[in-house]
Amino acid sequence: MSENSEKRQQSVRIIGAPTDYGQDRRGVDMGPSAIRYGGLSERLSEAGVDDEDAGDLLVPRAEERDAHYRTPSEGKARFLRETEDVCSRLAEEVRGSIADGATPLVLGGDHSIAIGTVSGSAADAEIGAVWFDAHGDLNTPTTTPSGNVHGMPLAALLGVKEWEGVDWANAPSLSPENVAIVGLRSVDDAERELLRDSEISAFTMSEIDDRGLDEVVDDALAVAGDGTDGYHVSLDLDWLDPTIAPGVGTPVRGGVDYREAHHAMEQVAADGGMRSMELVEVNPTLDQHNETAELAVELAASAFGKRIL
Repeated sequence: MSENSEKRQQSVRIIGAPTDYGQDRRGVDMGPSAIRYGGLSERLSEAGVDDEDAGDLLVPRAEERDAHYRTPSEGKARFLRETEDVCSRLAEEVRGSIADGATPLVLGGDHSIAIGTVSGSAADAEIGAVWFDAHGDLNTPTTTPSGNVHGMPLAALLGVKEWEGVDWANAPSLSPENVAIVGLRSVDDAERELLRDSEISAFTMSEIDDRGLDEVVDDALAVAGDGTDGYHVSLDLDWLDPTIAPGVGTPVRGGVDYREAHHAMEQVAADGGMRSMELVEVNPTLDQHNETAELAVELAASAFGKRIL
């Protein structure tokens, strides 16, 4: 059997989650459309993948909803009712995709959708997670400076503080010791304290500079895959330096460059343990000629096995 024939056995189901409930800046709900327009299906085909597009979840516009209709028992979390609704439906889509033998590729939308993606991926398995992100996403309703849930998905999934016992947001089969965050460079004080006391593996950009991205990503994949049935890859486009990925809502200088990002995704593909993936925080209204969305497409293709040779 040829190498290309082997690749053709991989099936990917694309699921759009066009939300912007999780942050203040409008426009990220157009991310799924921009990513598709960037040639996602064509690039996946070039990677030797059979893809099926399941379309977008129906998501009411934020302007039509009350951000404070439901509030947590303590602190603040905007659009909590809407986030629960979208993430619960997304979790079922992701779970169904895996049951059908297809790897779910979820297109965001802001990073709050990770609550749904990971919950669905973890529904019938013990999983790990690799979080390629400039931020920790470990705030809670009482530590968040903004109330925006896109800064809370990892805390929600792990049941940290006020998120403990919130069934729709927790992923009990995801353990902190199987979570790796790669590329950290913007962390709030409460997140820093939590990371110091937790079993989460946090790899900062400074560590990447010291050790090299190749070694760090290898370690992260090993953490996520240790004793699990596979791992989820969450790729926030603000992981990359804003000079090459300008179309994100919370850019932070000093991110990875183009070649590093591709190499990291190629490592993911070579490892073979990816169970699900999401691309989040692409905001076309802040982008230049759709370059961030097109970069997201290229990186997804690399994660699913696209090579130069």
